[in-house]
Amino acid sequence: DEAKTKVVGTELILSIGGDGTILRTVRIVTPLAVPILGINLGRLGFITEIDGNEVLSNLPDLLEGAGWIEERAMLEAQIGYKSFHALNDVVLRSVAVRLANIEAEIDGAVLTTYRADGVIVATATGSTSYSLASGGPILYPQSREIVLQPISCHLGLSYTLVLSPQSIVDLKVATRDKVVLSIDGQVELPLSDGQNVRVKLSPHIARFLRIHEPTYFYNSLWQKLGGGRIES
Repeated sequence: DEAKTKVVGTELILSIGGDGTILRTVRIVTPLAVPILGINLGRLGFITEIDGNEVLSNLPDLLEGAGWIEERAMLEAQIGYKSFHALNDVVLRSVAVRLANIEAEIDGAVLTTYRADGVIVATATGSTSYSLASGGPILYPQSREIVLQPISCHLGLSYTLVLSPQSIVDLKVATRDKVVLSIDGQVELPLSDGQNVRVKLSPHIARFLRIHEPTYFYNSLWQKLGGGRIES
């Protein structure tokens, strides 16, 4: 709360670290939508904009107004009277080394009962994270679509769904085994049998200051996610 108070009136926030630092920063900034410049001192740095060794050469121009603002969609997870906002994903997963039963509805219509390690609801930003590792698709950064991705599904609909920005996803725990709700992999809450988590697009957005061309994303895929070019 103290950090949120200090953000009021701020024009730019420097997030120094890795992608995890960015995720924490976004939660502090929400709902003020102050632009964030990500400076990578971590390993992957997929969401960050510049590396630590590029700061001195780029920061003066950025502080003078250079660059452009990229907007990213976020998710809102509602459980009871509590709401949480996520830049990457909202995940329901089993705590024990066993499968969980999770009933899924979309816009009030029954979809399936997943018997799986868990279920991921991801944004475009999160589509290159846990969802991708679970077999999900990659969405372009400004996409507002929602990815619904089961984790190691044994029974139920095992395919990935890409939902409209207006979709409302209800995930209900239907098992006595321990299940946890994870927000961006950083905030975790235990869930009990019968508890429902409603996930939809958040009214808030994350804003990032960029210096690279809008097509930077595809180069990042090539550089940071193991891509390569076959020479003819």
